Amino acid sequence: MRFDVLTLFPELFAPLLTSGVTRRAYESKQVELVFWNPRDFAEGNYKRVDDRPFGGGPGMVMLAEPLSACLDAALAARGAPAPVVLFSPIGDTLRHAAVETWAAGEGAVLVCGRYEGIDQRFIDARVTHQISLGDFVLSGGEIAAMALLDAVARLQPGVLGDEASHVQDSFNPALDGLLDCPHYTRPEVWNGQAVPAPLMSGHHAQIERWRRDQRLTMSAARRPELVEAARAAGKLTKADELALKKKL
Repeated sequence: MRFDVLTLFPELFAPLLTSGVTRRAYESKQVELVFWNPRDFAEGNYKRVDDRPFGGGPGMVMLAEPLSACLDAALAARGAPAPVVLFSPIGDTLRHAAVETWAAGEGAVLVCGRYEGIDQRFIDARVTHQISLGDFVLSGGEIAAMALLDAVARLQPGVLGDEASHVQDSFNPALDGLLDCPHYTRPEVWNGQAVPAPLMSGHHAQIERWRRDQRLTMSAARRPELVEAARAAGKLTKADELALKKKL
């Protein structure tokens, strides 16, 4: 798959491509990244990409024309239509199901805004999807783009050391969309706290039951809507409901 990234700061992505296990996705070209700088498509001696907002107010607004010309070049280089994604506070919150969809697709063009925002006419005419990471504002879309790219890269075959690793992640359908359970490693006792006895039992069914109970109770405490969604989908067993009642 290929992601074309429109950004004024392509250098910010360098660590993403060279660090951690997800670098394997980029080194193997499972996920290909191509960077495009709108400033290269701006006119005039100063290659200006922003201007003051009509109506007044603080900050600057990214010009529509350099972005549009930059997008045209990216789409022409791809040779085929592609989704155009803008990272924006009004976008749909990025969730695991959406990441799985992007990870199974052909990629997209990612538009990283800066300054006070982007001329709305470019958004209306050219953007097909808007994505948000949550109810907060970043200085630009680059960090949001890297979050999406990292999440997509780790779902590619061979990227993680253990193919089953991402299956046990929070929100994965294999866990019925629940949060993952706590994890422990050596030593068996640290700062006076011992590893929970079921994990030391060697009894696989007991271990799995403990993990399931922890996923349920943690989700109920932190994200109760996940438990309700699993219940509505018929994913909770009698043993699950008993574990939840015991925690009340």
